[in-house]
Amino acid sequence: MSQVGLKGLVMNDVLTSDREMLSPTQSLRRLRKAPPGVMVIFGGGGDLTKRLLIPAIYNLDCADLLSDEFSVIVVDWAEMTSETLLAQFRESIDDFVSKRGSSAAKLKEENWDRITGNIQYIRGSFEEESTYTRLKEALGERSAVFYLAVAARFFGPVVDLIGSTGLAQETENCSRRVIIEKPFGSDLNSAKELNARLLRSLGETQIYRIDHYLGKETVQNILALRFSNGFFEPLWNRDNIDHIQITAAETVGVERRGRFYESTGAIRDMVPNHLMQLLSMVAMEAPTSFDAEAVRNEKSKVLSAIQPVTRENAVRGQYVSGSFKNGDHAEALRGYRGEPDVSMGSETETYVAMKLRIDNWRWAGVPFYIRTGKRLRCRKTEIAIHFKQAPYALFRDTPVDKLTPNIMVLHIQPTEGVTMQFSAKVPGPSVRLGGVRMKFDYSDWFQEGPSTGYETLIYDCLIGDQTLFQRADSIEEGWRIVQPVLSQQSAEQPPLCFYAAGLDGPREADELLSRNRRKWLPLK
Repeated sequence: MSQVGLKGLVMNDVLTSDREMLSPTQSLRRLRKAPPGVMVIFGGGGDLTKRLLIPAIYNLDCADLLSDEFSVIVVDWAEMTSETLLAQFRESIDDFVSKRGSSAAKLKEENWDRITGNIQYIRGSFEEESTYTRLKEALGERSAVFYLAVAARFFGPVVDLIGSTGLAQETENCSRRVIIEKPFGSDLNSAKELNARLLRSLGETQIYRIDHYLGKETVQNILALRFSNGFFEPLWNRDNIDHIQITAAETVGVERRGRFYESTGAIRDMVPNHLMQLLSMVAMEAPTSFDAEAVRNEKSKVLSAIQPVTRENAVRGQYVSGSFKNGDHAEALRGYRGEPDVSMGSETETYVAMKLRIDNWRWAGVPFYIRTGKRLRCRKTEIAIHFKQAPYALFRDTPVDKLTPNIMVLHIQPTEGVTMQFSAKVPGPSVRLGGVRMKFDYSDWFQEGPSTGYETLIYDCLIGDQTLFQRADSIEEGWRIVQPVLSQQSAEQPPLCFYAAGLDGPREADELLSRNRRKWLPLK
């Protein structure tokens, strides 16, 4: 007998005999190598590449998933040498490896040397054809993945020039794909325009709209949890589930991104992409297979069944000055309007909560509540499935005055795992119930190493698997749902309300649930 993973439970050898303690790198080694090719990173001198993309490529190489002929071309306008760029990459990878949590953790020099020995730097403007001409010469007939780690205003021009210079042209032995980061548009019309612009130069099978949330293990595990366990899926419907809450809370403010956030806000930043992706994973029907199109078809169907959000079912909030308690010390926090590059009279929301309904046979009548915000009490992303209450009549002649709510919580960050909450009898001669929790943490069950969350997404693009990437119709459906509350000229946009930094958000968000005697799970 051995105690593993599920805290408080003892798992027998029959259950654990097939289990292997695998790190992410060890798990990846079961996959086949990606074919030969080049990753071209536009804007590769920026923070995204240093902190996330290069460490992810390093992890893939350590897992022996990259071809011996894999290489990287960095395209950027910055005046620097290849040596300077490599020195910056080395600093970031050393910091990444040090987070393994062990003083013995060291960079695998052989893998690192192989990566850096195949990095080329091309300096040039993203909007000048000469940059793409030089890039075309460097690529030759090799397959390529173009990663657009650039500001959103460059998405269209970069893809236009990739198309007009022939870089998007594919042959039987040469694939060409483009990865695009968010924000994918700023409203429904701009998303449609960007999709149309991309499709003038690329086929839909060449476009990989990336959402880094889908690289997280727990997000991918939603499908495995639902569809590989016979005791979950029969309960996953309106007959057994009362409501579902999706939370993405951050403790940080806008930091130095005030100018960007003023034109974006919490709705545009989080809802049409991250939160709608989480919702669709939870609510989708079982696909006929895990083929990319089968999965994306079902996700799109769910989003198309959601009615546009209305004024009475949305709350917009903005943080004002407050404090964050850390032990005995309280840190003063300024309000959003006091942040750098933010207007003193700003009407931009830093928090949003919405009540959504999915008008299909599985979910009719089951509300989905979503919320996201900055400067909240804690950093947390989770999905809470609240099951319907059991009948109380059986316990009316006992000391039991209420039943513990049955809740399953899928924890996505900062820790990854699953928690189940249910009732159990308290030991003793009388019938008394106590609420208990059964918890599974990935870090307990698997030996996790540091991961950026981009490893799976980059690998999938290299092998041509679009399952975890958004399709044009899903992008547009996400914007359609929130479009009524985006514009200040719209009668549907809720008024701005305020909440103190360091707390749970505006009280108006609680009222979305309290109307039906429900409560948000506390942020703690």
